[in-house]
Amino acid sequence: MKSVYGNNLTLTLFGESHGEAIGAVLDGLAPGIPLDLSEIRLRMEQRRGAAALSTARREADEISLVSGYFEGHTTGAPLTILIHNEDTRSADYRQLQNQMRPSHADWAARCKYHGFEDYRGGGHFSGRITAPVVAAGTICRQILRSRGIVLGSHLLRCGGVADTPFPAEEAALKAALERCAASDFPVLDKTAGEAMRQRITEARAVQDSVGGVIETAVVGLEPGLGEPWFWSVESQLSHLLFSIPGVKGVEFGAGFSIAEMTGSTANDPFRYDETGRVITETNRSGGIQGGITNGMPLTLRVAVKPTPSIGREQRTVDLTLGQNAALSIRGRHDPAIVHRARVVVEAAVAFGLVDLAAARYGTDWMAGGFDKKQQEQRSEPGCKRSVTV
Repeated sequence: MKSVYGNNLTLTLFGESHGEAIGAVLDGLAPGIPLDLSEIRLRMEQRRGAAALSTARREADEISLVSGYFEGHTTGAPLTILIHNEDTRSADYRQLQNQMRPSHADWAARCKYHGFEDYRGGGHFSGRITAPVVAAGTICRQILRSRGIVLGSHLLRCGGVADTPFPAEEAALKAALERCAASDFPVLDKTAGEAMRQRITEARAVQDSVGGVIETAVVGLEPGLGEPWFWSVESQLSHLLFSIPGVKGVEFGAGFSIAEMTGSTANDPFRYDETGRVITETNRSGGIQGGITNGMPLTLRVAVKPTPSIGREQRTVDLTLGQNAALSIRGRHDPAIVHRARVVVEAAVAFGLVDLAAARYGTDWMAGGFDKKQQEQRSEPGCKRSVTV
C-alpha cells in the first residue's frame, strides 16, 4: 500500500475508520506560514454535514498538530495532523467480514490483502480518511488565499435536481465562490437547494441513497503552472480527485460536451482586456491549455456516486458459506455524500495547486503571500529569502 502523493509538497495518509486514530503528514511546507485553526474546524464541520442529511456517526474531529507547528507558524519540519476516532460501533460490521457489500471495496480488498485488512467501517478505504485530507487541504487553501487565489464549489446536481451553473464573468464568479465557501450546503439557487434536500430526505425514508455532481472553480491562478504530458494540471488534479472515495468521474472546462462541438465553437479566442492582460473570450478549456494554466478561472466537475451502504436488501455472496446471499446493511450511513464530499474536493484541488506552484516557484512561495514584515523580522541577518513571483 502506498499512501503518499506529491512532488515538492507531499501528503501522507494513515489510519483506519475504526482504528485508534487517523491522520496526515504534510512534508515540504515552507517555514513561517501562520495557520488559521478556526478555518480548519469550519471545513471539518462542513465535511461532517448536517445530521438530518448525513450519517449519524458524530465524530468531534478535533485535530492535533503534533509536529511541524510552533508558536502559531509552520516550522518547515513535516507537519503531522492527528484525529482520534471516538464514535465507533465496530459490532455493526461483524456480519460484513465475510459478506461482501455491493459497490464497496470489500471484495477487492480481500483479494489484495488476503483477509488481513481492517474491515470495520471500510478500514483504510473509508470516507472517514477524508477528514485529515480536509485538514491538510485547508492549510493549502490558506496558502492559496494569501496569494489572492480563491476556490470554491457548489452542488451542480444532486438526486436529479440541477443548480444554476457558476457565472462565467470573473468578478461574479469570485463572489459566488466566497458565498459557497461559507455554506454547509452550497448552491446558487435556493429553490434548487431545497429540492435537493428534499430528495435526500426521501431517499433516506426508503432506505436508499442519491449521488450528484460538484462544480469547482479557482480564480486568481497565474498562467504557467503545470507541465505537458505526465504532470499536467489535469493529470495531477485528476489523480487526487479520483483518490476520493465515491468519485467516478472528473471533467475540466466544457468536459465531455466539447466532443459534440465544432472547432470554431470549442476554441477560446484570445484578446486583451482593459488592463492589458491576455484573456480568452470563452473558457471551454477550463483555464488549462497544453496541461498548463492560462490565467483564466480553472473549472472542473466531479461526479460522486450514491452512497453504496443502504438499508435495502441487496444480493451478494457469503464467503464463509461459499454461496449467494441476501444482505441488509445495518449501521449509520449517509443517504448522500455529495454535499460532504464538496469540501474534500476543494481540499484535494488546493493541495494539488500548491504542489504545482512549489514546482514552478519553489517552496518559499508558500509563505510569500503572508505578512512579509513579520517574516523579515524573524529572518536571520544575511539570509535572503526570495518569494516574489
